[in-house]
Amino acid sequence: MYLLIPAAGIGKRMGSNRNKLLLRVRSQPIIAWTLLAAEAANTISWIGIISQPTDWPDFSAILADLKLTKPVELIQGGSTRQESVYNGLQALPVAAEQVLIHDGARCLATPDLFNSCAQAIRHCPGLIAGVPVKDTIKVVDEQGIIQETPDRQKLWAAQTPQGFDVKLLKQCHAEGVRQGWEVTDDAALFEKCGIKVRIVEGEETNLKVTTPQDLAIAEFILTTRGF
Repeated sequence: MYLLIPAAGIGKRMGSNRNKLLLRVRSQPIIAWTLLAAEAANTISWIGIISQPTDWPDFSAILADLKLTKPVELIQGGSTRQESVYNGLQALPVAAEQVLIHDGARCLATPDLFNSCAQAIRHCPGLIAGVPVKDTIKVVDEQGIIQETPDRQKLWAAQTPQGFDVKLLKQCHAEGVRQGWEVTDDAALFEKCGIKVRIVEGEETNLKVTTPQDLAIAEFILTTRGF
């Protein structure tokens, strides 16, 4: 299975002036934990890190320290996540039929989650990892007035990895460029194109490290895992 890791952002909400994936959690940079999980996942055979060239020396140094056995390619990112994934798709080896896309900031994903998504995508055109929403959700208008309370039994919080048929995802990205769609994840492109996307059970600990508070939570989770 081929894995793309969008890693081109700065992370303004982290209060950092550099790529937040270079910040350290416990003994490793954030990106390193994702790479170690991908290395340990027996279904993953190739990894592409989509990032800005200014970060390539730092990522290369991290890769040298990790000494991964799987091939890793650095791919130039775009100005948005959507553009970055588009670039990553063009850089996939020609043999790639399915791909997993995983945000580098979700550094707590386990090898088991990568494996379960990699196995599931062989039987459907698209999928995302997700977890059922526990909180009651309110839909609120611009004035802060509640408009609706959706049935939370039908609500899931989206995570990554997200998995797709490569040919279909390339077609959806091309259509997104043509139509001028701006989306926050690749599953939304599938949805706009009328292609069904399946939910695969994610992990409660698979949080996205976005703020300094998230860093502290990630530290705690890694400590409980014995790192």
